Amino acid sequence: MLRRGFVSAPVAAAVLVAGCALAGASEPRALLELFTSQGCSSCPPADKLLGELAEDPSLVAISLPIDYWDYLGWKDTLAIPGHSSRQRAYSRVRGDRQVYTPQIVVNGTTHVLGSDRTAIERAIAQTDRNTAIMSAHVMVSVSGGDLNVRVAAGKEHLGGEVWLCPLEKSVPIAIGRGENSGHTVTYYNVVRRWLKLGDWTGNDATWSVPISDFKTGGIDAAAVMIQQGSREKPGMILGAAFVPLGSRTTEVTAPALDDQSPARE
Repeated sequence: MLRRGFVSAPVAAAVLVAGCALAGASEPRALLELFTSQGCSSCPPADKLLGELAEDPSLVAISLPIDYWDYLGWKDTLAIPGHSSRQRAYSRVRGDRQVYTPQIVVNGTTHVLGSDRTAIERAIAQTDRNTAIMSAHVMVSVSGGDLNVRVAAGKEHLGGEVWLCPLEKSVPIAIGRGENSGHTVTYYNVVRRWLKLGDWTGNDATWSVPISDFKTGGIDAAAVMIQQGSREKPGMILGAAFVPLGSRTTEVTAPALDDQSPARE
């Protein structure tokens, strides 16, 4: 079932692996944030679709597990309370109070049912009309044990917060109770932490973060995003990138932390 919770209210991309360039990289056109829950029976199709969308180099697709369905009999093992707060914050900014699972927020501005590929593509096309969205050019490189981020001066004269999200690319979960009891569901590009690099004012800017500071457990990738607004009032995505952190990855170039959730209440 579709789970609705009416709780008050991520450029050119090129991947160099072991010094070899991979052909076919393209400029990201959208950041997709899937709000999902292990306790939601209508979420597995969306989780599967998110995994398929994550294979598209023109998309940065991430999963944000929420916790507000935990009372239904199964505590989501990947949920972060800040994800629920971020989803509510989006709904407050939009003014529609639409907080549900599975919900995909496209480029920080539009939401659609997370299992509806056609609606997702339509929303991407809609947000593409705003030239500021995904307009920031960010270079991300991995070298000497550091993740280095450089954002070039923007043409739109906009600014925003720069966030690093360590990810687990694939996490299978055997669900023991609740609506998905007895099923094993795989979650893709799961956000495990939020680290704010700083604020981008529209000018050239750089940041460097030791990978050892955030690459723990199963973390094997990261997303970088520049978002207008604040944690409490998240706005449009100005740039985003997906960065694999495998041992053979030496450099990634693409557009776009205090350790904190993106929104708190």
